[in-house]
Amino acid sequence: MPNMKNAKKKVKVIAKKSESNSAYEATMKNAIKKVDKAVASKDSEKAKSALAVAIKRIDKAAKKGVATKNYVARNKSRLTKKVNEME
Repeated sequence: MPNMKNAKKKVKVIAKKSESNSAYEATMKNAIKKVDKAVASKDSEKAKSALAVAIKRIDKAAKKGVATKNYVARNKSRLTKKVNEME
């Protein structure tokens, strides 16, 4: 347990940022799962719209520092490839 005033404040700040970061990560992962489900059900219209949302969420997570640059590039590439192979 922190004793100094600045350490106590830092604990609060870290908790708040962790909550925010986990929200960005959760929305990103849920968007990725929706694309996978749409591809599995072979619904190309739904997959395309879900892909657009997923890319937006992935980029937002990268901007906030939740996801690394390589993670973002890899997932966007994989999802786009899956959707394009459906056609």
